[in-house]
Amino acid sequence: MMKKKLMINMLLTSAVALLPMLFGIALYSDLPDQVPTHWGFDGEINSWSGKNTVVFFMPIGMALLSILVQFMLENDPKKSNMSAAVKAVSRWLCPVMSLIFVPASLLSAIGYDLPMSLIACLLVGAVLIIMGNYLPKSKQSYTVGIRLPWTLSSTENWNRTHRLAGKLWIFAGLCLIAAGIFTHRSPAASAAALVIVLIVLLVPSVYSFVLYKKGI
Repeated sequence: MMKKKLMINMLLTSAVALLPMLFGIALYSDLPDQVPTHWGFDGEINSWSGKNTVVFFMPIGMALLSILVQFMLENDPKKSNMSAAVKAVSRWLCPVMSLIFVPASLLSAIGYDLPMSLIACLLVGAVLIIMGNYLPKSKQSYTVGIRLPWTLSSTENWNRTHRLAGKLWIFAGLCLIAAGIFTHRSPAASAAALVIVLIVLLVPSVYSFVLYKKGI
């Protein structure tokens, strides 16, 4: 039963990740040889890729990455510890990114002026808020969460670190959304995003190490 459910999930998420390929094929003749694939926080394009890469290989890559993530989740020795919501977010993140960013790149290539930094901030901010809400409820696992030597070796360290991280991630997600809305075409957004990333990554890691040194 579990294998059947896993196969259905893999097929469904892969199908969603591949959907933008149909959009790309429909627009193919109108696309330039180079398609924008990265934007700065000022909204200016700073990286391009060949249209075949964007139309075909990006959706395929996202689908394969989604399958890999689900394989890892299913084969985690501690998979029963993971929150269902966290697993769902992990399972659907790549398909949703493919569904949003591939069509956005294609539309930009044919002349649409899309607020890509705003879109990215909203998506990442939403993921941080959702994950931050459920992180404290997730028990130890090798696939999802703040997987440090100290959190994996101590249940108490894991729990305390994830309680702190949950609050920080929600706060960081709200700040990132605000930065996207109010400053997404300003250099200030870049500085805000950098600070947010540092908060999300460094603070829980340092806190976990401090707990470890205290014998927790």
